[in-house]
Amino acid sequence: MKTSIRWYLVALMFVISAVAYLDRVNISIAGKSMEMEFGLTDIQLGWVFSAFVLGYALFQAPGGWIADRLGPRRVIGFATAWWAIFTALTGLTPAGFGGALALLIAVRFALGLGESVVYPACNRLVASWIPSEERGLANGLIFAGVGAGAGISPPLITWIMVHHGWRSSFVMSAGLGLLAGLIWIWLCRDKPEDHPWTNASERAHIRAGLPQTVSRRSLSWAAILSNRTVIALTFSYATFGYAAYIFFTWFFIYLTKVRNLDLKSSSFYSMLPFIAMAIGAPLGGWVSDSLMKRHGKRIARCGLAGVSIACAAIFIAAGPQVQDARLASIILAGGAGALYVSQSMFWSVTSEIGGGSAGSVSGVMNMGNQLAGALTASLSPLIAATLGWTSSFAVAAGLCALGAVAWFFVDPGAVIRTRTTDSEASSFGGQEIPVR
Repeated sequence: MKTSIRWYLVALMFVISAVAYLDRVNISIAGKSMEMEFGLTDIQLGWVFSAFVLGYALFQAPGGWIADRLGPRRVIGFATAWWAIFTALTGLTPAGFGGALALLIAVRFALGLGESVVYPACNRLVASWIPSEERGLANGLIFAGVGAGAGISPPLITWIMVHHGWRSSFVMSAGLGLLAGLIWIWLCRDKPEDHPWTNASERAHIRAGLPQTVSRRSLSWAAILSNRTVIALTFSYATFGYAAYIFFTWFFIYLTKVRNLDLKSSSFYSMLPFIAMAIGAPLGGWVSDSLMKRHGKRIARCGLAGVSIACAAIFIAAGPQVQDARLASIILAGGAGALYVSQSMFWSVTSEIGGGSAGSVSGVMNMGNQLAGALTASLSPLIAATLGWTSSFAVAAGLCALGAVAWFFVDPGAVIRTRTTDSEASSFGGQEIPVR
């Protein structure tokens, strides 16, 4: 009987993903209290938000490169300890300290560096453990953790703030990160053949489903950065990130300050986009895998992603136009859910075209996503201050429409290759070597 250790690892990556997003989104819930204590404006708080995303973005490609070489087990294990420390330090920033703003920016930047390796490292694990026909669902489940972690943040952080203060919310979040990291080190192995719990049947199933045309050699940065599919994916994922980060950074504050919902109502309605994300990500992955069996990668990956991002653009543009705050929240949540239907397609394609360098390829793509997210965190309040929050959401919707078009230029079956010298080609018999 075939073991299913790969799905235990997917479940654990879901947990890691959820805790990572809890540790990054908690500041948007505590943001109003922090503004009052430290005398910050919305724009200054936006700088703090952007500091995290900037650190997170800049280390995506290097983090993926490190994961390709050191393996996801060690990299994520170290990262969870790192981000737990800096999550706790956010809550330990002293009251009345004159340099609080600069300290918060530095701490959140460092937190971003630590969290940056998580998804490239997860993608490297997927490239080794998950057959191609299961990657849509696997990635969907992993990124459902984004919605789960971000979704539990409003009620959990609000409850902790009410009973123990906003500082305690960061310390408790840090503890969850350490616990998740210890479980990861205990359970994870970089390759199926290294795990004591896998049997021969599962290992054979995994090997049979891995792409067979990936070069043994690591891909060069030139090959990655010049690849048309990588460029199109990076652009589309940047538009995805710009829209997603409105929900991660400003949505709770938008409901309280602009829509005038009380703390309890804001806590509830701000959960809706993240619940929709948690549903949309695995649903999109499952539908994509089902379509691939019948219609191939082009429709399953590119077609579904383009349609879902286009739908997200419509919902995000329409939501702020609705007068009733609760109905507007539901419509905007629909936009977040539609956006996340496409999530697993980005990561499935990069794991397949990147092979042994999947961490590096997905790191480049995710760097575009996170740089756009950093722009969202700071630009959204500036647009809102001059043109209103409806315009802030309209910009995100317009970018999503462009991101949907970019999928026309993605070739999900085009494996990236690095040119070899004649001597290297001869030593490999002139053939591409399967990754094992």
